[in-house]
Amino acid sequence: MKPHRIYTMSFASVYPHYVAKAEKKGRTKAEVDEIIHWLTGYDGDGLARMLAAKTNFEDFFARAPALNPARTGVTGLVCGVRVEAVEDPLMREARILDKLIDELARGRKMDKILRTPPPNGA
Repeated sequence: MKPHRIYTMSFASVYPHYVAKAEKKGRTKAEVDEIIHWLTGYDGDGLARMLAAKTNFEDFFARAPALNPARTGVTGLVCGVRVEAVEDPLMREARILDKLIDELARGRKMDKILRTPPPNGA
């Protein structure tokens, strides 16, 4: 069986679409980058290196400095597919990122997108 094209697709080719989707809804590139940092652990320089190298999705996630364990709490539908039901690990990571960007574009607050727990006593 031929692997899905996401394995070889350049992350740099999709990244501008994430930014455009966010900006079209009044959000910022910095917020997109914050989501990517939260999900993968890439800092600004690390993300810039991955984009410049045109790293594919498979390597982008495989080389992620620190995949956030809270990402497993990201649930819901992306393109009619339930994120938590996706069996392929790479496809699930890509769908989680898609879901987070969708939430950003829909106007959700960053603390909710990043699954930040409420302060103690709240």
